[in-house]
Amino acid sequence: MTRTLDVHAVPAHGAEDVVVGLSGPDEGAVFTGTEDGSVFRVSHDGSRVDLVARTQGRPLGLEIDLDGRLLVCDARRGLLRVDTRSGAVEAVTGEIDGTAMKFCNNAAIASDGTVWFSDSSTKFGLDRWKDDFVQHTRTGRLCRLDPDGTVSVVIDGLAFANGVALSRAEDFVCVAETGGRTVVRRWLTGNRAGMRDLLCSDLPGYPDNIARGSDGLIWVTLASPRDPLVERLQTGPMALRKIATRLPERLQPQPARTVRVQAYDDEGRLVHDIDIDPTQQQTAYHMVTGVREHEGRVWMGSLHEAAVAVVDL
Repeated sequence: MTRTLDVHAVPAHGAEDVVVGLSGPDEGAVFTGTEDGSVFRVSHDGSRVDLVARTQGRPLGLEIDLDGRLLVCDARRGLLRVDTRSGAVEAVTGEIDGTAMKFCNNAAIASDGTVWFSDSSTKFGLDRWKDDFVQHTRTGRLCRLDPDGTVSVVIDGLAFANGVALSRAEDFVCVAETGGRTVVRRWLTGNRAGMRDLLCSDLPGYPDNIARGSDGLIWVTLASPRDPLVERLQTGPMALRKIATRLPERLQPQPARTVRVQAYDDEGRLVHDIDIDPTQQQTAYHMVTGVREHEGRVWMGSLHEAAVAVVDL
């Protein structure tokens, strides 16, 4: 089936994630954050783009909280809340166990207000994400912010912890492990509570942000196809991995140009696989790092594009 990708430009580069407003004047609008610290609101048809706020950092993952505000995972500042009407930015937390986070990345919010979020690395920040990915530090973490403000680490040792999503029943939370090409699942209730397994594994590419859609499915971005060279480096001597990340940018492994997202049900069964050849589109939009299904439309963000995109299911 041939799908048409509609691309809507925003005024700054790196519209990394997307979330859809659910109520009031924001209903149907799409929010995204860019590398200059801006948060933009894009109308449902892409005809209007408004500046909502500036975080003074680098907004990545976005969620709508229980009060209708934006919860922003800012790679430089940690968790923030943004009032979409006034543009006010409130710091929530930038620390874990008294130490500043290096790479706050993505989140999901439970019905009781609990925030599950990822800290991709304790070694490298956003500006050196390739170092962490290639050196395979396995210092990524899935964390929990309770409504009373308590922050705790739930899973550590992850290979570049990235997107976070909850199941429809909130009986498990899952986190994308980019370096492992898996989505890790942590059970929260029932006889498997506290256990860990995989929602999906051996993905055909490297997962970035993930999100539960209005269809109840867990949508997974595949920012780039699997790269055998990168995976050989990840298992090679650490000295070789460090040398690889110090090479000039033009000599380092580069992500292949692709537009691909998948959707899985709560049993880990693949339901949708949207794979669009960017060379067949009017625009060369690529490297999807954010995804949000909303009422049959799939919105996408990209770390490398000054635009968001949407495709109809």
